[in-house]
Amino acid sequence: MMVLDKQKGLKSLSKEKRQKLEAYQHLFYLLQTQPIYLAKLIFHMPQNKTTKFVESVIFSLYNYASSRREAYLLLQLFKTTLQEEIRSKLERPQDMVTGNPTVVRLVVRFYRNERGQSALREILGRVIQDVLEDRTLSIHTDPVHLYKSWINQSEAQTGQRSHLPYDVTPEQALSHPEVQRRLDISLRSLLAMTDKFLVAIMSSVEQIPYGMRYVAKVLKTTLAERFPDASENEVYKVVGNLLYYRFLNPAIVAPDAFDIVAMAAGGALATSQRHALGAVAQVLQHAAAGKAFSGESRHLQALNDYLEETHLKFRRFVCRACQVPEPEERFAMDEYSDMVAVAKPIVYITVGELVNTHRLLLEHQDWVAPDHCDPLHELLEDLGELPTVPDLIGEGMAADGSPDLSKLEVSLTLANKFEGLETDAGDTSARSLLLSTKQMLADVMQFQPGDSLEEMLSLPATREQEAAHKRLTCQRRACESQTPEPLRRHRSLTAHALLPLADKRRRVLRNLRRLEGLGLVSARDGYQGLVDGLAKDIRSQRRRRQQRKAELGKLQATLRGLDAKTAFCEEQGDYYSQYIRACLGHLAPRSSSSGKGKKQPSLRYTAAQLLEKGVLVEIEDLPASHFRNVIFDITPGDEAGKFEVNAKFLGVDMERFQLHYQDLLQLQYEGVAVMKLFNKARVNVNLLIFLLNKKLLRQ
Repeated sequence: MMVLDKQKGLKSLSKEKRQKLEAYQHLFYLLQTQPIYLAKLIFHMPQNKTTKFVESVIFSLYNYASSRREAYLLLQLFKTTLQEEIRSKLERPQDMVTGNPTVVRLVVRFYRNERGQSALREILGRVIQDVLEDRTLSIHTDPVHLYKSWINQSEAQTGQRSHLPYDVTPEQALSHPEVQRRLDISLRSLLAMTDKFLVAIMSSVEQIPYGMRYVAKVLKTTLAERFPDASENEVYKVVGNLLYYRFLNPAIVAPDAFDIVAMAAGGALATSQRHALGAVAQVLQHAAAGKAFSGESRHLQALNDYLEETHLKFRRFVCRACQVPEPEERFAMDEYSDMVAVAKPIVYITVGELVNTHRLLLEHQDWVAPDHCDPLHELLEDLGELPTVPDLIGEGMAADGSPDLSKLEVSLTLANKFEGLETDAGDTSARSLLLSTKQMLADVMQFQPGDSLEEMLSLPATREQEAAHKRLTCQRRACESQTPEPLRRHRSLTAHALLPLADKRRRVLRNLRRLEGLGLVSARDGYQGLVDGLAKDIRSQRRRRQQRKAELGKLQATLRGLDAKTAFCEEQGDYYSQYIRACLGHLAPRSSSSGKGKKQPSLRYTAAQLLEKGVLVEIEDLPASHFRNVIFDITPGDEAGKFEVNAKFLGVDMERFQLHYQDLLQLQYEGVAVMKLFNKARVNVNLLIFLLNKKLLRQ
């Protein structure tokens, strides 16, 4: 994927197209912060298109919830979309289970495949590892399987053919006491193992990702509001289906697919291990759904009492899982957070995703925003007609020959077009004055203590205080010089921070008089409002540092995870490379004799003979009547799977070509029927492989 310079952002694109891309910044800010638009779009689109749209755009738009802001906004999208689904589509609570809504698939995919992987590993890793390490564990509850195993074991021990029929029905198999005895043993083992999984799940509510739990809470609340006549048990079954069947169950059935357990390169779960995990998952699934065994599973009816007891535990589990705070409290965010944020949000998205999102909004705008005074219509009018990818990035960049321009990545600094249109310039100036005053006052208070603010500002600083303050300014200057330009503070704030202590004191006194004139502070209370505001800012700084430390810890954990994944992929790559080399080793040329000095077997055909066999299709600029004068010699190379092809015309060497067997197999896999040799001869790939296999390679 081609990636634009992320420091330059839109500046690295063609100048004549920057205005349109800035309009995209306004559009994507609206889509990101107002989830109703994307919620309606997801709801209105066909499911087969929704999945692709969601994968390619929505997660990119929310930066995969990599920050508190994006995590908060993504949850708002999930909440809005889920509520829209329940209120508009569902006729009964059970439809949420049978209908497989897009939003549920989206939520589960995000929280199970991203940070949820580590949660699943914490919840299930130990008990799954116990199953894999128990070589004696054998859980089979199929009567026919137990019956056949009994017959096979009996015949192997006695050496005599059993007089019992081999093909029987489950009822016929259960009529034998030995089969019933083996089934009882399997059921006891199954219950013991299921209990271990149950304990692990019930004790791990806090390990489930917050987003998954909050969506479960929204699901529970919205179902109860939409279907007031539905029993509490019905609602709990639907929420349990989300938390257990969709989130936890797949990790039990296929732990290797979700990195729950570490598998060696080329390793795989044994059939008996998969069968045991599948049996445990089946029991837990029935328990979570409150469904008893019956019908074809009549032989498991002895577990129904256990299922009823376990279902009550699942209800308590679901109830605890739904007890989570609202996102505003969890992430300390609300609809006003962007107004006070210093840094503007940035998203990285491909040009193709920009165009596709624009196209979908144009197609569905009347459904997404039925009110024609809606801001979305104004932003779409700003964008104008739907551009093509080359139109958007400019002809100069399109002419560079990129294989797929739609994957060109751009950075968008999102901005609210409708923010601050009526803001008084004086308000902005007053806020800047208050901010710089607080900053300088904090420095003065640090080096000149006093009983009151007026006393602190009236007393001159001592030499020791000036020297200590000068050391601080030197440290700040050195730190500022090492900070990248995009991360540096505003120049005016930096200049104020580097002033001498006496100058800061005089400037604070002057600013206090100006602020009092603006009505922002009062000398009557000793500027107590300013002091209280400064104390609040200091506390906020502490929270910010804690948040930054937590986010840094998450990034470091992610980096460690990526390093571990990289090492695993490299190990897998080495394993498959060895496997391929071993396979190529088996492709050694056929030889009727061995020993040093023996020539490698080779093939010699005229072009006419290869044409007759169908291997040769044509030779450009050479009539078929001359094919008998062209000879092809095919000789195995020094390395397995490589062949030297030599073409002669009237006995004169014309071309040499090295043919790789792997390349032929790749072409065959890709469905390529004809390839060129020497840029002249066209040959049939499938028949050439057949000829090499038959004449030169071992089968």
